[in-house]
Amino acid sequence: MADGDIGRLIVACPDRHGIVAAIATSLAEAGANIITSDQHSTNPEGGTFFLRMEFHLAGLAERRAALDERLARVAEDLQLRWRVSAATERKRVAVFVSRSDHCLLELLWRWRRGELDMDVVAVISNHPDHEQEVSRFGVPYHHVPVTAESKARAEERQLELLAGKVDLVVLARYMQVLSPPFLEAVGAPVINIHHSFLPAFVGADPYLRAYERGVKLIGATAHYATEELDAGPIIEQDVARVSHRHEPAVLARIGGEIERLVLARAVGWHLDDRVIVHGNRTIVF
Repeated sequence: MADGDIGRLIVACPDRHGIVAAIATSLAEAGANIITSDQHSTNPEGGTFFLRMEFHLAGLAERRAALDERLARVAEDLQLRWRVSAATERKRVAVFVSRSDHCLLELLWRWRRGELDMDVVAVISNHPDHEQEVSRFGVPYHHVPVTAESKARAEERQLELLAGKVDLVVLARYMQVLSPPFLEAVGAPVINIHHSFLPAFVGADPYLRAYERGVKLIGATAHYATEELDAGPIIEQDVARVSHRHEPAVLARIGGEIERLVLARAVGWHLDDRVIVHGNRTIVF
């Protein structure tokens, strides 16, 4: 079975009877065989329906137009929002980072090992610190300083570097707030890692604030960035138990381990087309 013949179908629509049957019939008539299928409805009757299917279709690239035409007819009848992609289509990813390198290096390491199916096209940082390390992975490194006075110009430069070259931007502990105009202009989803278990401790210094509050659990949250700070749809979270003995520096070390794994999982799921955004929530198959 050639990997290039594996397709993914993502669907969201108003729920009704017969959706799965209609889609399965359409795929079968196109010559496709369903390999996996995951679905969810927000309500047994009258909710919103979500579906992720993987299928095999010999000669998918050559038969793609005919398949799309069949699915378009089903979509019109069932009011589907849908998309098909080949499993071999690698997304182009840019990583933004500041001084902390643990999330950045986790992504680059997994990418080099073949665990993340993506093409890392650039690392962009407001500090020069990681250029030598990133060069070992053969990835272009762009230092774009950011100050309060230069923020608008810096974002213009970042957009120039990304224009037409990315399908995803990952904020791997990039300690700058991206402006609404940037998020609108970048033309790709943006995944951020926040070093707390949102919605707790939004914004800066969450480990210090967690220490001051005396929490017994700390965590990390990967979410899509939106105009509202740290409030976008959550993709993945995890936590660790801590105690009164842990100073803020120790909390940050423990939390750093969680951040690395949470961000890597979220990015991997996005690359595999497993995440569907529904309002301010996500469906993750």
